[in-house]
Amino acid sequence: MNYVGVGLDVERRIGVALRYLEEGGSLIDKDPVQASEKLYKAAEEVVKALTLHFDLSDVIMKVEGRGRWTVTELERAVEAIAERVGEWFRHSWDSAWVLHVWGFHEGELDSRAVKLRAPSVEKMALEAEKLLKSKRSPR
Repeated sequence: MNYVGVGLDVERRIGVALRYLEEGGSLIDKDPVQASEKLYKAAEEVVKALTLHFDLSDVIMKVEGRGRWTVTELERAVEAIAERVGEWFRHSWDSAWVLHVWGFHEGELDSRAVKLRAPSVEKMALEAEKLLKSKRSPR
């Protein structure tokens, strides 16, 4: 499943998310601004992957029509994914958003603040990876 304007397939997006997660984690003490953005990008890739995985057609159609993702589509996707996997997902996204806005754009978060939010992003990526693995495993 690969939609125009949506980009990479589900498994490749999870791979990208895991790479950003690792890169972000390694930068927390050295460069909390860049760590914040890498961690946010990990969360964003998870949202995009799970949008495809759950075939959230209303979101996918908007992205295809516009040719890119916007905050509105990301938020709608997060809400729909949270209905399927649990409210923790929305809360984790909120932590990622804080990293994006206050950690990266505003540069106001120090390493400690980034460390407090990193586990939420890690949970998003690892749970998404588990979800996809369970789908591929024979039952």
